[in-house]
Amino acid sequence: DATQAIALTEKPLRAAVLTLALPVMAEQALGTLTQIVDMAMVGRLGPESIAAIGVSMQPFGLVMALFAAISVGNTALVARFIGAREHDNASRTLAQSLLIAVVFAGLIAVGGYLFTEQIVSIMKPEPDVLALAISYVRYMIPGFFFMLSGMMITGSLRGAGDTKTPMKVNMLVNLINPVLNYLLIFGKFGFPAMGVRGAALATTLARSTGGCIFLYLVLSGKRIIRIERDYIRAFDWPLIKRMLNIGVPAAIEQLITRSGQMLYARTVSGLGTISYAAHQVAINAEAISYMPGFGFATAATTLVGQNLGAKKPEQATRSGWEAWKLGSLLMGSMGVVLFLAPGLLMRIYTDDPEVIRQGITCLRIAAFSQIPMGTSFIFSGALRGAGDTRFMLFVSTASVWIVRLGLSLILINQFDLALAGAWIAMALDWFFRGGIAALRFCSGRWQKVKV
Repeated sequence: DATQAIALTEKPLRAAVLTLALPVMAEQALGTLTQIVDMAMVGRLGPESIAAIGVSMQPFGLVMALFAAISVGNTALVARFIGAREHDNASRTLAQSLLIAVVFAGLIAVGGYLFTEQIVSIMKPEPDVLALAISYVRYMIPGFFFMLSGMMITGSLRGAGDTKTPMKVNMLVNLINPVLNYLLIFGKFGFPAMGVRGAALATTLARSTGGCIFLYLVLSGKRIIRIERDYIRAFDWPLIKRMLNIGVPAAIEQLITRSGQMLYARTVSGLGTISYAAHQVAINAEAISYMPGFGFATAATTLVGQNLGAKKPEQATRSGWEAWKLGSLLMGSMGVVLFLAPGLLMRIYTDDPEVIRQGITCLRIAAFSQIPMGTSFIFSGALRGAGDTRFMLFVSTASVWIVRLGLSLILINQFDLALAGAWIAMALDWFFRGGIAALRFCSGRWQKVKV
């Protein structure tokens, strides 16, 4: 029954982990397939179009990192409240998060539209790429509120143990998106051929559809998390403060990490449009490996949070390890695929021989970092579920700025390794972050964090 708590803390451990992880992985699988189809369509427009989308999303990823202050705190608190059987407080937490989403989306819309060129120019793209990127961003902006709302509701439902509802809604979104892409990018069945602008509009329409469905579900009272009118009449500052206590370190972590990643991407962009297109395509091809990592990270976040809320710290620890074991097995398998079939993956997106050649090298390097990446995802997810976000702030800052960015500059400029140097640095970044996250989880200090 969707109106009752999902008693994950009472289930056998492996069953609880798989109950949460498998729907997320199924959702991610279709999402990844959608990304592949989308990028393949854009890839037919040329390397400049691929680069334009990559350039567009970097600065806005930085802005979105600020929203982690609410989204991370929201999910962690919902998991705790559900574990403690305080369902009204869980629903109230989501309602307050959505109020903040309204304000945040408005600021993004106004600032993003007025200063689009200045924002995108931070990446220093070539002139033809810049023009495409500006149009892409302006068509994405109208859907930000629905995107943020969908993120918040998805996080709340997952924190409550309901991963099937987000799976169903997001699968629908991921089915709508490529259909609209086909119609709007290439101008089929009487629609205008909009190119890159069509890709942005298709994404905006699909995500807005998903956001509306999510809002209907929580406003209608048909899910375990539901919104009553009293919950949204005014800001509940004590509750928001609790969310921020958990979320602000995560937001700072994301902000600093994204800043480093943006400079890293800018470094890669400096290698030229072909190299940046290869980089962007390789990242999309590598996304097949994110499915198990993200799925089991979600399971770890929910189970650790709910078990701590239910006063079961030992079960929380076992949940984290079980998620890691299963996730690492699948991430390792994905690494084998990346190493053995990189050319096949690259050719899905583009037929440019130089883009393919450089991308193959990137994917073979990435193959070796899949288990460390999964370790970072899953144990970081477990720590977030406990509300232990401050520690990973320092780890991520050091790793992205010193290991990823610093080493990439050295390997590119001093050793002339070009794009391969950037990907070697990124792989070492995952080794560092995964190792430190595992050590932190082993220490057990996260069990003492107050939320």
